[in-house]
Amino acid sequence: MNAVLAGVDVALVGLFSAKDREFGRKLDLLAATVDAHGGRVVSRHVQRRGVSSGGAEKMATPFSRRTLLSPGKAREVADACRAHGVGVAIFVNPLTDHQRAVLNDMFGCLVMSGEDLR
Repeated sequence: MNAVLAGVDVALVGLFSAKDREFGRKLDLLAATVDAHGGRVVSRHVQRRGVSSGGAEKMATPFSRRTLLSPGKAREVADACRAHGVGVAIFVNPLTDHQRAVLNDMFGCLVMSGEDLR
């Protein structure tokens, strides 16, 4: 894994419940892991679930089975990845193979989960 991240610009992405007060710490831990593998975190993207009215009962579910994120957030992250020349986008959340494939195409870079760095 060190070879994949060595010298690469990285975007961190996470979907978090509105009740999760530790989301910043979780991103910081992932950033430290990326740094230890030789990558450089150039952007962080947070999608909060359950913040809007009616969202509380859906707090633990993804916005999309395809992308995990809402369509707007997915576009925002894709635009940022292209603008920053990101080589790898790493999600705090676990991803399915299908989500990885869809997000790889959408973001224009390798997409992985923080679990892959363990």
